[in-house]
Amino acid sequence: MGAEVKKLGIEPMAYFTCKDKSRNELENLLYGLERSGVANLLVMSGDYPATGFKGRSRPVYDLDPLHVLQMITTMNEGLEYPGMKAPIKLKSTNFFPGAVASLFKKLESEQLLQYYKLKKKIAAGARFIITQTGYDARKFHELIQIKEKEGYDVPFIGNIYILPFGAAKVMSKNMVPGCLVTDKLVEVLDGERQADDKGKAARLLRGAKMYAFMKGMGYDGVHVSGLGVSFDDVVEVIEKGEELAPDWQNVMTEFDLPQKGGFYYFKRAEAGLLNSKDQTPRTARPVVPFSYKFSRLVHNQCFEPRGMLFNLTQKLVDKCAESGVFRSFEHLSKVALYECMDCGDCALTDVAYLCPMSQCPKNQRNGPCGGSYEGWCEVYPNERQCVWVKAYDRLKNYNEESQIAGEIVPPPDWDFFHTSSWANYFLGRDHSAKKVGIKAPLKKD
Repeated sequence: MGAEVKKLGIEPMAYFTCKDKSRNELENLLYGLERSGVANLLVMSGDYPATGFKGRSRPVYDLDPLHVLQMITTMNEGLEYPGMKAPIKLKSTNFFPGAVASLFKKLESEQLLQYYKLKKKIAAGARFIITQTGYDARKFHELIQIKEKEGYDVPFIGNIYILPFGAAKVMSKNMVPGCLVTDKLVEVLDGERQADDKGKAARLLRGAKMYAFMKGMGYDGVHVSGLGVSFDDVVEVIEKGEELAPDWQNVMTEFDLPQKGGFYYFKRAEAGLLNSKDQTPRTARPVVPFSYKFSRLVHNQCFEPRGMLFNLTQKLVDKCAESGVFRSFEHLSKVALYECMDCGDCALTDVAYLCPMSQCPKNQRNGPCGGSYEGWCEVYPNERQCVWVKAYDRLKNYNEESQIAGEIVPPPDWDFFHTSSWANYFLGRDHSAKKVGIKAPLKKD
């Protein structure tokens, strides 16, 4: 479709999701888009599969959005592969990739995690950011403040979804992951649809008001969308938005739509709907389970290069790595403690000793997807807490939650699948070993 739009002389932007594709297929699809002249990509995780031929499809999230952004950045520079005699460098691509900012989260943990992941997305190569769907003016202002605080030098684009009553009802029930519509807004839309035009004029005016306050706040552009929205409707939103822009702070009153008890990074200003520059205190210390404290203790003593038992443990693993008894002990203990799925390229230390491969349906190794709701997993709402929310709470108890915004965790190397992660770590093979500079012990003659 992007290629057909390109033929019409219009510059398309393709939504590029990580779902249902291995890393090789993602690369192949990207080169296909390059040949079609489709350069603008909005990279995202993608919704969890719900249906498929003769049953639900197997979920495939081989790479997360950060990994795809890194791949695209490398492809733009010229991707290299090992050849028979020398590395082979492929032709450089010309993609302009962007990512999504999810800013409509209720819990402190959820919201901070999204901002941590946003930092990683920009570091991974995102060259523009588009907000998720929502209608809370303070949250839009908050994101601009985060941009200024962190010094992000990429365009931020506000998402204006022209919202009809039917879509609002669906979103208000958390049936579209990441999109937030409050009950208060649903009531307003219910009243508007009683008009002769079924509320269309009111919807377009609401979009124009959003355009106005986004421009006033400092957004670099807008993304106007919606079911049944015509080109003329978009023009009307833009033209009316420009007309309202000089008075943008006074058109914000109907966008005072917070979640009940929702967290904001900044305190509310004394007047109006904007935020002050003062940050909301984040002093609460969540209770952490004993298993986490135990894991920290063992890791610090046995797995950290400076730990008292590191050298002894490394020698023991080196000696026993090929032993079936050792392998069984490792696997059974990690299954019991962490629900290990034996990927061999362990990310436990990256997610506060929680396994993202077994406990996150989308296998997110660099932060949560955008679909969590009030701390619950997108795939298992009201049943399973988001693994990253749990990780945030664990780390916060030690004032270490900001570590999540640090290094980008690579995807698992499937050459290590069903091998000893302890051996891969202590013998300097996996990503964790490389991060801390572990090398295999020297062999004596």
